[in-house]
Amino acid sequence: MYAIIETGGKQYRVEQGTVLFVEKLPAEVGETVVFDKVLFVEKDGEVMIGAPYIGGARVTAKVEKQGRGKKIIVFKYKPKKNYHKKQGHRQPYTRVRIEAIEA
Repeated sequence: MYAIIETGGKQYRVEQGTVLFVEKLPAEVGETVVFDKVLFVEKDGEVMIGAPYIGGARVTAKVEKQGRGKKIIVFKYKPKKNYHKKQGHRQPYTRVRIEAIEA
């Protein structure tokens, strides 16, 4: 059984036990979060497709960690104009483990 969920403007294919790194969620470590934007569920060969979401379908997950990704460097440069700007960025994320898929 697997599902496709939407969170943080992205779509993820999940199964029970899957570990995901999603956009930062407002939840503490150890809390349970519910994803109700379920787009697709496959259960024992039976397929359910939402339009755009499946009503009543939920995916529950447990927050394992809140963190920040690796630093990326953003460098802007204009030739011959003596303009350059260097910035760093670390994207915050939430690591979750999928516990159950209900459809």
